[in-house]
Order: sequence, then C-alpha cells, then structure tokens
Amino acid sequence: MIHTSNKILESSNLQISESINNTGQIAISSFVPVSKLIAQHVNLVPLEIYRLFQSIIAARKATHEAFVQIVSRKPDPEIERSNTSHKLFIDVLTEAFHVLGGDAWIARQKAATEPPDEEDLDQAIFANQFSILGLGGKKEEEEEEEEEKEADDTERLDGPSTNIPTRQQQKKSKGSRKHGKRRQKSKKNPQPAVKEPSLEEVPLESYRIIEDESGLLTDYLMAVYSLVRQWIDLRNSIQSLWRQVSYGGLNSAVAGEMSNIAIGMIEQSELSIFVDFPGHDSYETVMNTITRGNVENAQGMFHAALHRVEPDGKSFTKVQEMDLDVKEQFLVHTYQALLDFVTDFQATRSGKPTKRLLSEIRNWDPALDLQRATKEQRIKWRRAYTINWLYDLVNVFSSIVVQRITMKHQRIALENVDWSTSGPWNEHRRLFGLNEFAGEITALAMQKPRTGGGKKILPHTVFQLQCIVDSLTVSRGWSFNCLKGHLLYPPARAFRPRRDVDLFMDRENVAMGRGFCNGVDVLNQFFEKDAKMHGNPNRHRDHSELLTELRYDFINWLGESKYMYGLTTIPPSRFSNTTANGLWEYSPFLCGVGLMEALELAYAVGLLIMDRIPEPMCVIHLHNMLVQKGYISEPVGLYASLQSLFPEAFFADGQIPTSDFATAFTAALDKSGSRRATVRRQTSRAAARTAFDIHGILDTNANRFFKKKSILRLYREADWIPERIPDENIPVLSILSILRIGQMKHPVDPATGKKVLKNTTLVRRARAEGLHDDAMIEMSALIHKGHVDQELTEAFLSSRPKDYSTSGISKPTAGGNRSKIGLSDAALLDLLKLDIINDVSGQQPVSSLNYIWTTAMFMVLFHRIEDKLEKMRHPLWIQAYEADPKMRKERRASLTGLMLATEDEECLKVMAELFQTPRSGFMQHIYWEDLCTSPTLVSKDPLDDDEGTGAVCTVM
Repeated sequence: MIHTSNKILESSNLQISESINNTGQIAISSFVPVSKLIAQHVNLVPLEIYRLFQSIIAARKATHEAFVQIVSRKPDPEIERSNTSHKLFIDVLTEAFHVLGGDAWIARQKAATEPPDEEDLDQAIFANQFSILGLGGKKEEEEEEEEEKEADDTERLDGPSTNIPTRQQQKKSKGSRKHGKRRQKSKKNPQPAVKEPSLEEVPLESYRIIEDESGLLTDYLMAVYSLVRQWIDLRNSIQSLWRQVSYGGLNSAVAGEMSNIAIGMIEQSELSIFVDFPGHDSYETVMNTITRGNVENAQGMFHAALHRVEPDGKSFTKVQEMDLDVKEQFLVHTYQALLDFVTDFQATRSGKPTKRLLSEIRNWDPALDLQRATKEQRIKWRRAYTINWLYDLVNVFSSIVVQRITMKHQRIALENVDWSTSGPWNEHRRLFGLNEFAGEITALAMQKPRTGGGKKILPHTVFQLQCIVDSLTVSRGWSFNCLKGHLLYPPARAFRPRRDVDLFMDRENVAMGRGFCNGVDVLNQFFEKDAKMHGNPNRHRDHSELLTELRYDFINWLGESKYMYGLTTIPPSRFSNTTANGLWEYSPFLCGVGLMEALELAYAVGLLIMDRIPEPMCVIHLHNMLVQKGYISEPVGLYASLQSLFPEAFFADGQIPTSDFATAFTAALDKSGSRRATVRRQTSRAAARTAFDIHGILDTNANRFFKKKSILRLYREADWIPERIPDENIPVLSILSILRIGQMKHPVDPATGKKVLKNTTLVRRARAEGLHDDAMIEMSALIHKGHVDQELTEAFLSSRPKDYSTSGISKPTAGGNRSKIGLSDAALLDLLKLDIINDVSGQQPVSSLNYIWTTAMFMVLFHRIEDKLEKMRHPLWIQAYEADPKMRKERRASLTGLMLATEDEECLKVMAELFQTPRSGFMQHIYWEDLCTSPTLVSKDPLDDDEGTGAVCTVM
C-alpha cells in the first residue's frame, strides 16, 4: 500500500511530494486516507491483498473478543482501555478493507461456484499488479524495474522468518511527521549534499502501522496471548508423543527429536517478542502481563471450548467448555520449581539443598500411586522430583569445573564460567542430548547468592523443563488436558526410560551384531589385523582412537554416568535412596534426546570410516556385478540395502551399472576428484580439525563419498527449525519435501497451458529421482486442500522410481493421521514426525543401521575372499598381493579392480559363494529388535480416544 500510494503521488500532477512516504511507517489516522487514494487510482487490487486484510482482521477480532470475555468476568480498567483502542484499530482496518472493495470481493467469493485459482492469486501478488490508471510521468522501463524490485520485496513475505524492528525505533518515527520532506538547498555556505531518505533503503521488516501507546500494549498482549496458546497446544502434542513412547513402543529418540522441534518453535516466538518488545521476553514478564500480575486472580479469566465441526465444514457447535487451570496450563508450577531450585542452589553453591528445601524434597517416592493421590499430593510429588532432578543435572554438568576447584585448587569464579556448548568446558563430555539446556540452568544456578534469576528465565526454558517433567509423569499414568484437567490411568508397567538407549549400547553384548559398544571392539580387532597385513601399524590408528574415545564417552555419559558410582567432592545423586542413576532412570526425555544425539554421532563416525577405507566401495561394486551377471540370484540384504540408501555415494550420479563394471568402479572413485570438489572437501576438513565439538569434527561435508546427512543431523544444523533446512539437503522422499513442493508457486506455461514447477534445487533433485511434475503438482493440490493424509502419502509413494525393498525390510506403507497444514504448530509436528520415524526406526532407516558392525562385516568378507584366493593361488590375488608393488599399497582396491575388469569366471563363483555363506541381512545390524512399519503404531496416541481430540479446541 505504501509503495502503491507513493507511485500515485509521484505520477500525479499535484505538487504534494512532501507526502511521499520514505519511512515505511504509516499512522493509523492515515490508513484510511491512503486506502481511499489507492481506490481512486487503482483499477485492480490483487486478490491476495484482500486475503491478507481478511486474515489480519479475523486474528485481531479473535484476540479482541477473548479479552472482552476476560474483563466481562473480571473487570480490569487497563485491559478495558486496551480493548477500546484495539477495537478502534480493527474498525480502521475494516474501513480500509471496505474502501478497497473488500465487501464486493467477499460477495464474489460467496457467489463463486468454484474456488478461486490459487495460482492466479499468487501470480497477482508476486507480479505486484496494482494497475494504476490514467497516470503518467514514468517511463515504461523504469516502471518495470520498480515492479521487479517490488515483486522481490513481496516474495520475501513468504520467507521462513523475518526480524521485527524494536519499538524504540517505532516511537522515534512517530514524531517525525515531516520525515519525508525534501531538504531545501542553502544559499549561504553550501554544505555537502545530504542523501535524502529513500524508501528503497527501508527493509521489508521495518514497514509498520504506527499505533498509540494503548496500541503498543495491545500488540504485546496479542504476542503474549499467542505465545501462551502456542505452548498449551505444543505441550499437549509432546505429552502425546511420550505416551506413544511409554505405551505404544515409539522409539524415544523420535520423541526427543520432536520435542526439540517444539522447543525451537517456542524459542522462535520468544525471539520475535524480544525483537519487537526488548526487555519483555522473560517468562516472568510474560506471565505478569497475561495474568495482570496475580496468578490466583487470573483463575477463571481463561477458558477452553471444544467445538464440533458441522457437515458443511464451515459452522461449529460448542459441545464443551471449562475454565483453564491457569497454574497448570501456564506452566506456573514448573516455573516456580525452577525458580526455587535456582534460588536454593545459589544460597550455598555446594550442590546440596538447604535444610529448608531439603525437608520438602527428601524421600521422593518414584512408586507413588498417582491414581489414588490427591491433586495436591501429585503436584508436590512432581515438584520434589523436578528439584531433585535439577540438582543432579547441575551437579553432573558442573562436575569438571567443581573438581578443578576442589581437587586441583584452580581459581575459577563459578558465576563467570561460560557453561554454553561453545564454551571452553564443552570438550569435556558430561551429558548427551541436553547440554544446551544444562548450560542454561547451570549458568543461572551458579550466580552469586541472592541474585535471583527470574528475569533471566525465558519461556522456552520453562517449556523445555515442562516437557522433561511430563515425559516422566505420562509414563506413570498422569497427564493433563485443557478440557478434562488431570488425566489418570495405569502406569506403563513394562516401560523403562532406558529401553532404547540400552538396545543401542548393548553393554552386556546380548545381541550380537547390533550394539554399538561391541561393534567398536570387533572392528578395532579387524583394523589391527588389516594393519599387520599391510605392514603399517598406523594404518587405522586415527580411526581406532576416534571410535574408542566415542565408545568411552557413550559408556560413561549415555544412559549411565560416572555420577552413579560417585564423583570425588561431588554430592551424591538426590535419588540415591532408590537408584544412584536417577538422572537417567527417571527421565524418559533425557534418554530420548541423549539417544538422538548418540544416533547422530554413530551415523557420522560410521560414514567417516566408510569414506576413508576401500572395503565398502569394493564390496558394493562386487556385489552389484554378481547380481547383474546372475551369480547371485537374490541380492544379499545388507549390501542391497546400503546400495539403496546411498546410491550417490557408491555410484557416479547414483546410477547403478548393469555392465562395464570396471569403468563404473573407476568413475565412482573419480567423481569427487575434481579440483573444485577437492578444495571444498579440504576446506571442510580444515573446519572439522578446528571444530570445538564432536559434531563439527564429524561433519560429513568433509567426506569424499558419503556426504548424505541424516535427518537428525539436518535438524541439529538448522537448530531444529524446519524452515532453515536447505532445499539441497532435504530428502526428496520425505514429508518435509512434500510440504516444500506443495507450498511452491505453480505458474502456467503459456505454451502448453499447463501448470509447471519452478526450477528450484528441490524440484531438480526430485526430477532426478524420477518424480514427474504432474505427480508433484498432485501432491501440491492435496496440500492446498488443507490436509495431508493417506491419499497424499500414497500419491507420493506411488511415484517413487526406486523400490526400497530388500532382505528383511518391507515395502513402504502409507499412513499418518489427517492433519491440517498451516493451522498450528502441533499439526506440523504430527507430519514431520513421520520423517523422524522413518529415519530412526522406520522404512528409510538411515539412522537405525549400525555402521560400525556393517564395516566390520565388510572386513570379514574381504578376509574370507583373500584367504580363499590365497589358498587357490589365484592369478588375480597373486598380481594384487605379491607381484605388483604398486597394487600392494591398496591391495583390496586393486584386487577389486582386477575382478571387475577381467570378470574371471572362477573368481566370480568363489565370491558368489562367500557373499552368500552366510547371507548378511540388514536387520541383523539395526539397533532395535524390529523396524516400525505399521501406520497405526507410528501415528496413534494410545489415549486419543479417551481425550476426544478429533474436534476443534479453542483457548480463550
């Protein structure tokens, strides 16, 4: 609107250039006049503008109605004044909408027999087709240039995130009514020309409507209200996930990853509040604002209602309504426990509770029957658990620094220590999965006594602690629903928080071929044997040291910790009366996020080793030749699965050769040998060498062949914000890919009249995988219907060019709950969960395979091939291992090259026998007992039926 009104004024014969807007800010009093000016000179208002107006007005009306209901129950003069101001602003927006022809647009929408063409709307807004009639004064070329720039600015509206300027900047601009006037040249003492303000220099994020002081309060109330609604919604979703873990068998790493994504959503909202309202982003300020400074009086001000959607899909009928439990839904209990812990820890900074608090939290009983306990008893039980667990967390996380002080007498000021993951102590591993949170809490707790911490506690920190606490309570049969209050059910008796961590570790070597720890021991033995054969004791030294160090960290800090055996000068666990390992045993959340990080690291270290040794590449190419030539009738499960998971790593351009196998082998080795690729890889390796943590050291960008990132790694690199994952890294066959493609614009090809896809990185990759534009547009059409369900998933999977069907793995099956797109963060979580499940324990199990054991199997197979050929004194073996000095440097790669080039009959028969006796199955080397292939299992909350979540719940 600002750009358009400026163009009108610039093109007008009237001398009113002083009114041109060069600030990007517009006062409420000017909003309707500007709209009238546009209406007089613009022939066609883009339909998208109407939609934006309608959306904004509806959102503000909903908020206004909510606060009107609040003061109707409990009068509050300040809120009433804010409501009055807000109503005036809504009236201004509504009048502007009317002036621009919004009422006529609504009438046309109602009369239309078919829905409007989404693509035409998008084209209108992206082309910035404000048609200004009867105006001259600009050259056509200049107008086209401006239109292109405005189109670029408009397109930025759809970006993943924007930064909002501070309110101080807004207030400064309010008084500058003549900010847009041109400077007059002085006749005396001419000064250097001062650049005039230009709207071109104003970033899109700085455009805003200037309100009065009441408007500032209204906007902050809206922001706070939105944030609280968001965490109520997300908390319900996260509780559902942990119920699926406890009662439905969902892998805890999935719930841990999804919890991190939800926490990231809260943090994004929190950052937006901080940018727009600096100094008002703490949990304490948020809570004081929404409760008017009195939590007790706020009870009864807020309520939730359940509405049934009628068959017409447009009308709703209220079926249930109840007051919100403010302390529970606004996370007050958890915040108070955190604040009391911080205050108590600061009192002595000894790691021991004060006598006053100890009397409240001692003798916590993990076996308390929560179904029979009163509400007050349950809350006290949860509070005691929370504070005890926080004491253990901080004592473990700070142990390395505390021991340096007490045992080595180093002078370290605890209040000045950088406890973050980028700090100097991060190299000393003490936890897996929760280091960022532990650093935040420890930094608060280690401040000097009586410095408090309430103003420093942020909403995302409280929300994360709530998720941690909820993970335990839901497994013990207690969760919370905004409509039904406290939900009590029998505890999950067969569930253990460490269930999945123990399968991954297999400390007792129960499941041969699956556990990480035993895999490291076995592979290191083969490395030693291989080093002796090549006469180079240092051949695998770096690999062995890295594996051994990672195994050591896993044993000491994943699922268990040294803390349970007692750390010198560190207070014992607060749960010692039941288990010294209570930090892990009583936290499904910690086990989940710890396992999530362990899977990332195990995957990355496995790929690094496979990238640096010849055996994986050699085995896959030999296996493919044996299959293609018919020496192996049914592909061996392990090797066929790896070939399916990493085609681009093993073969040039990911194309599996059916002949000329030696050339394909050479091409695969040479494909990443270009100068540009080498320089890029060297840069990544240099960065890895200077990385401050293990994640940086194991960056797959430094690999030559195995560069594919797991979905877990992608989310970590994006700080668990899905929008930040680059198109070039998104798996083409994923829900996130469907969402990205579905949200793209589909212009019409003027030559064919058909909708086409923009040639983006993701679209090009999808086409390379064999997906056709028609199939992708079909997915997009289903997205625009407003849901992703089995219909969409089947359309997606049916277009897959490569069957993921190998020994021990079933074909993909469609599944998932019907979920709304773009309506709530909780719905987005429900969709993205399917990707995480696929990666961790599902149908594309990149993160569930034990690559250490897999590498050991490669080594075993080559030892057997070598032994057999040596006994036969086969000419190829003699050439590679004895006769040719150059080949002896990399004997296995040389032998492979000879086998692929000669296709020696006798050699092929020997290899075919050894590849199949025994046949290595993929399922033999996954961490879990089975993979998840049931749509019901991956998407169903065991208590969904009890909670009645099928209707629409609103919070007022």
